[in-house]
Amino acid sequence: MITGPCLPEEIEHNLSGCGVLRDAGADGGQGGAGGQGAAGGEASASGQGGAGGDMHSSLCSGQCTPPAPLGWFGPALLWFGPPEAVPDCPADAPTLGYEGFADLQQPPMDCAICACDPPEASCALPTGWAASSSASCPGDEPGTVMTSFAAPDGWDGACTAANPIPEDQLCDGEPCVQSLTIAAPSVTTGSCTPRIDAPPPVPRLDPWATRARACLAGAYTACEDATTCVPAAPSGFLTCVYHDGDDAGCPEGYAVRHVFFEDVIDGRECTPCGCGDPTGASCTLMASVYRDAACTDLLASSLVSSSVPFCVVTPPGVALGSKSAVIADVEPGACAPHGGEPVGELQASAPSTFCCTA
Repeated sequence: MITGPCLPEEIEHNLSGCGVLRDAGADGGQGGAGGQGAAGGEASASGQGGAGGDMHSSLCSGQCTPPAPLGWFGPALLWFGPPEAVPDCPADAPTLGYEGFADLQQPPMDCAICACDPPEASCALPTGWAASSSASCPGDEPGTVMTSFAAPDGWDGACTAANPIPEDQLCDGEPCVQSLTIAAPSVTTGSCTPRIDAPPPVPRLDPWATRARACLAGAYTACEDATTCVPAAPSGFLTCVYHDGDDAGCPEGYAVRHVFFEDVIDGRECTPCGCGDPTGASCTLMASVYRDAACTDLLASSLVSSSVPFCVVTPPGVALGSKSAVIADVEPGACAPHGGEPVGELQASAPSTFCCTA
């Protein structure tokens, strides 16, 4: 926020509360021609008044600078530097007229850590069971005869005598059953649900590397040449006038330009969390085959994985009468998380232009 003392035209016309009114001795300086003022500015016996300009100039214990143009504030004493080194306003200019910032940094923004909940997964029992006339696995050599021992569609794993193969059945003169192949079960997965695994840390405050403050005198007086009497600038301070916005050129007498800002707009954000496609899903089932039709005379029982078809060598010509299966394990896999990346930047706002004496 900008505040300021009287404008130059107010000083010039000695408005109430603005500047210091001239005393009678100063006005007396407009007396007789040549007016060599007596000490103290009192009129002499010949009617010659004290020189008002000289008397008024002697009241300025600081510096005479050009007055602030219309629409500008000041003159003020400006300091800018590191935030930890901000001084108090000088005793001669005790009123804080402006506080602002410069050199906006772009500190890295910390976002939440994204993660993904595992997907829902289901395992479908294989219906593709087949006997092979090959006595080795996988039983698909050239000339091998395959005989279906398939389970019914929509099979739930309960005992079934579908497509039995009788004992000693021949295929091209060889036992039809010398090995048994079971298709791999299939796994179906849904999508993963993203979640925030860890919230972002508290952001670092104060992204500005430079802080500025402008200090004003309680009242200004005019020097004899229509300039303005301003307190002398202590070490580290500059004498400046200032104006809202950053589109103004510097007025005469104030050639060195600085721009400061009162606020920052945080245009940063984090990309939303999301999940990639699930990978690594698998399931395992326990498959059993029986010689009889009632799943009582067990021939073999083995784990079958969804990764590869299963094959086992059997006694030549053995009967395949029934089968059953039960899902032993389902691994849903996982999804790779994405998101939680910072985008955008901080933007300085509410600028003010300071123009200072060289």
